[in-house]
Formats: sequence, C-alpha cells, structure tokens
Amino acid sequence: MSIRMKNNFFLLSAFLCSFFTVVYAQETKTMQDTTLSSIHQLDDVVIIGVLEKKEVIPVQVLAGETLKKLNVYSVADAVRYFSGVQVKDYGGIGGLKTVNVRSMGSHHVGVFYDGVELGNAQNGVIDLGRFSLENMEAISMYNGQKSSIFQSAKDYASASAIYMTSRRPTFKNGKKNNLNIGFKFGSFDTYTPSFLWERKLNDHVKLSLSAEYMRTSGRYRFSYSKKDGYDTTEVRRNGDVEMLRIEAAAFGEIKKGEWQAKMYFYDSQRGYPGASVREEPGKYHHQDRQWDNNFFIQGSFRKYFKSWYSFMANAKFAYDYLHYLSDPREDVTTMYVNNHYRQMESYGSMAHLFAITQWWSMSLSSDFQWNTLSADLVDFAYPERVSILQSAATSLDWKKLKIQASILYTYVNDMTKKANAQAGDKSVFTPSFILSYRPWDRHDLNFRAFYKKVFRMPTLNDLYYTFIGNKYLDPEYTIQYNIGGTYSRDFQNKWFCRIECQVDAYFNQIDDKIIAMPTSNQFRWTMMNLGYVEIRGIDASICSHIKIANVNLYPRVSYTYQTAQDYTDPTSQWYGGQIPYIPWHSGSFILSGDYHNWSWNYSFIYTGERYEAVANIPENHAQPWYTSDISISRTFHLKKFDIRATAEINNIFNQQYEVVQCYPMPGTNFKIKLNIIL
Repeated sequence: MSIRMKNNFFLLSAFLCSFFTVVYAQETKTMQDTTLSSIHQLDDVVIIGVLEKKEVIPVQVLAGETLKKLNVYSVADAVRYFSGVQVKDYGGIGGLKTVNVRSMGSHHVGVFYDGVELGNAQNGVIDLGRFSLENMEAISMYNGQKSSIFQSAKDYASASAIYMTSRRPTFKNGKKNNLNIGFKFGSFDTYTPSFLWERKLNDHVKLSLSAEYMRTSGRYRFSYSKKDGYDTTEVRRNGDVEMLRIEAAAFGEIKKGEWQAKMYFYDSQRGYPGASVREEPGKYHHQDRQWDNNFFIQGSFRKYFKSWYSFMANAKFAYDYLHYLSDPREDVTTMYVNNHYRQMESYGSMAHLFAITQWWSMSLSSDFQWNTLSADLVDFAYPERVSILQSAATSLDWKKLKIQASILYTYVNDMTKKANAQAGDKSVFTPSFILSYRPWDRHDLNFRAFYKKVFRMPTLNDLYYTFIGNKYLDPEYTIQYNIGGTYSRDFQNKWFCRIECQVDAYFNQIDDKIIAMPTSNQFRWTMMNLGYVEIRGIDASICSHIKIANVNLYPRVSYTYQTAQDYTDPTSQWYGGQIPYIPWHSGSFILSGDYHNWSWNYSFIYTGERYEAVANIPENHAQPWYTSDISISRTFHLKKFDIRATAEINNIFNQQYEVVQCYPMPGTNFKIKLNIIL
C-alpha cells in the first residue's frame, strides 16, 4: 500500500471512528429518555404522484397500497410510471434494467436506499432490476434535488435522484411480532417464496428481517419480423435467473432523534439472452453467464440537539463481486471472456442544520468516499478513487415565497498501481438555485423554478478499462433549467374528493455528453461522446381520488414530451437529430381502486416513436409500443391471521415490442401471489 493510500485510509478511519463515537455517545446518553421521532409511520398510505405542499422541487411518489397494487416485480418496473423517465430493459426478468430521467443518461441519476446512495464506481450504473418491492414502502423521484437542505453532500451531486424507502415496522394492538409469508408463481417457470419478520424489542428499538428467493427459466415466446410484419415465432433462451436477497434492519428512537442500521445481501447467477438477430432470430443461442454478489452495511443517525441546531450522519461499507463468462464454444457470435471484478466502497457523511431565524436556515455537509476496483485483466490499472464532497446551502421561507441556494464542491483524486496511468485530479464547484411562490393563501397553487449545474466524473471503466479506457476523457457537465407549477384541492362531501396536478417545462444543456451503447452482449459497451446536447421537454401529471358509495377510485395520468438533440458537429448530416432511444411522446395511465376487502389495478404505459441510433433514418426508426396490465386482490380476515390473494395478467393484448433494439420483450404473462400475514 502506497504512503498516499495509507494517509487516505487513516483519514477515512478517523472520520468513521468520530462518526460512530458521536452515534454511540448520544444513544447511550438518551436511550432511557422519553422519545420523540421525526418519522411517523402511516399504515396503508395510498399515494401516487402526490405533490407535497412543502416541496419546491418536482417530485413524484409511489407508496403504500398503490405501490403494492402495481403489476411490477422490481423498482425499475415501478419507476416507468413516473413522467420524464425512460427505462432501458434488455428483456425478461433477468435483463439489465437502467433508468434515464429527462434524457440525461443513467449516470446522472442518483439512487438512494434509506437515505444513503448506492454506488458503482466501475461503470456508474445501478441495475434497478435487483431491488424487489417486497420490502419497499415508498419510491420517490426528484428532478434536481430534494427540497430539504438538511441532507448529505451526495444528495446535491446528481441531476435527478430516486429514493427507495424500505418498510419501517409498525405494531398494532400490543403486538410484538409481525410475520408475512409470501409465495408467487407465474409465467416463465417463475417461483418466488419470501418472508418478512418484524420484532418490537421495546418502545425504542424495532427489528426487521426479510428474505426473498427467485428462480425462473426466463423462457418466453416472441414474434419477430424479418422484413414485413411479425412472421417469425421464436423462444427467448438463456434468460434464466436464480436470486437470493436478505435484508436485516434495526430502527431506534432517542430523545428528539432516531437512528437506523441496515445490512443487505444479494446473490445471483443468470444468463444473458443477448441480442436477437433480426433476419434469423433463432439461429444464434447466446450463452453468456454472470454471477453477482453484493453486500453492504450502512447506518444513519439524526438528532435535534437544540431548536437552532440539528445533526445527521451516515456511514456505509459495500463489497461487490462480479464474474462474467462468455465462451465461443457455446456461442460462436462472441469472443472468450472470463473476467472477475471486485469493488469496495467506504463512505461517511456529516450534515449540520442551523435555524438562524424562523424563516432562515443554513446547512453544511461533508462527505468522504473511497472506492477500489480490481480485475483479472491484462495490464489492468487497479484504480483507487478518493472523493471529497462539501456543500453549503441556505433556505429562506416567507410564507408565500421560498428561496433555496446551494454550492457543492467536489474533489476527486485517482490512484493506480500501473505507473502514470491515473487521470488528473478534478476540483469543481457546482451551484443550484430554487424558487417557489404561492400567490394566494386560499388556493394551493404554487409556481416553482430552479437552476442547477451538475458535474459527473467519468467512471473507472471509462478511464481505466484495459485497451478501452482513456485517462484523458473529459468529465460531463449538465446545466438544468426548470419552471412549473402545482395545484391541489380537496372537495368536502363530494364524490370527487381530491385533485392534484403538476406541469413542468425544462431545458437541459449537456457538454461532452457520453452515450453508452451495447455491443454484441450486455456487458461490453461502446462509449460514444456526442459533445453537446440540448434537451427540451414538458412533464405533466394529474391524479385524483373518487369515492362512490363504498368504492374508492384513484386515477392518475402522466405525459412527457421531449426533444433531445445532438448539436455537436454543424457539418454532420445528423446535426440536430434526436439522440437514440428518446421518444418524443410517452405517458402512462393508472386506475386503482378498492371495495371492502377487494382491490384492483389497471395500468397502461405508452412509448412513442423514436430512433435506435444516432442516424435518424427510416432503417433506425422504432415504432411506438404500449402495454396494459391488470390485477385483482382479495384479503380474507381470519381469527389469528389474514390471507391476501392476488392475480395478475401483464401485457393483456400480447403486444410484441422492444424497449432496446433486438431485445424482444415478453408477451402476455401471468402471476399468482399468496401472502399469509400474522
């Protein structure tokens, strides 16, 4: 270990030791006191796209029963119902699933799990397909950043962010244990047993343990067109998945504060079905295999010491292992690859909030992150990265007018074992400014606008991948402009109970835009630098609550219009063309409802025409696609436990479509779920 690395490791150790010292001291001192928590758990919350009055940034939320009713397995499937989102899905349950918000790319989307960001320094992409909804309480998506200035410096570092919140234990009627045993089976030979156990130790500490196992063959039929019309039927092969997920968490309450600790383990092996050749989709049988092992442990602590001062701290350690195998003896279309990758990440954060007056507050945050990557590649650089982020923010709240401003400082230092292989240090300041105005007290009508600049460091693969990486690669810079409004109203003693709507127009500028495109398989990518891209769009959504007798209905409609154009080279014949996979029009519709012990859901997703390559020519034009899903559930209340049965049918009209070119998606499929709740 180099002297420089030893110094960085010493600084990290000192940082984490000071953090845990503060946490332990405060918990020991106050555990016996009367507790006040800033988090209040709501049972059976029905929220979808709700516009909270305190939010001054565009936010969309799926939570509670509405999230459970959606015919989706993973977080990636759920976020498709947010406006402004494109999900790249490479087919089936085992296919890679990444999310793109407002056409800025997956690397500009921060993904947070219980308040701490998930990292992947190797390629910068989080596969949302590996996060199940079985233990998820809410999913929210922010454009820009969260409205609260009391957050880590990492929260300011992304152009948009997805926050996943796991279930927090609640106990009724003096119970000290909750148990939920589930089993799902369905198309593609899919079987998924799961369980959730919650334990109340005392009034201050609660525990949670959940596990889920899934196995599927991933085989499904699809229709394909050689030239005109769907005239070929084939079976999607090598899409099998075997997965195990285990999560354990502890939740504690102290006087004017709370703490939380989580352990996450994920292990899987899967086949990658690969691209289907357009003229002969059944000729080549892809046999690529991948093994994943992901583990992290994290903790968070929040304390309101005084009326004018609050403190928050987060810490995390993560280990990721990936083994990828591609054997030409099994698949003649590929080259031999048998690589092993190991990543480690250590992260710590401290945030301070100062309430100077009733209408003015300020915050200071400091984050430290250390990443390492090793691989059994020839001439691999073995990079290590130290990132330091510091933020300062202020918030002014004058009833009708709210103003927030922040500045984020990012310093990145890379080190490599290979001599002179490291990229130069990066030191960048990025500001943001947010404005919200409510003209009338009697009406919940709010106008808002924000400006934000974002800096994205190239990933370790971009810089150091053997024979492909380029240490001179420039970072990517994004400037966001947004203006919009929200309106909500409750109607008393009416069948039409509530309406909420929001509209936002935005303009994004991206310098040195990098587009990742798959090659012959999903693991090897070609990086394309488009130079300069302009994105213009409109996001709109409306949702309501309708009550007719004992029937509750919750309709929601979302719509997005986008132009994402490449303005890099004025001499290019493709100058001003739409960038790949960005539709001009997209939207969704959800109608969920309940009646006594029955509940149901209908969901519709539409993606309009788009191009599958930089060249906007007829050969690369992709037709619109849509899917419709339905589900119905019934809860049976017995003496000592409840039974919830659910039946789902997805893609009920058997739509044949591709999200990514040559990666056909499943047609009509079904799923049956049974939960025993004790």
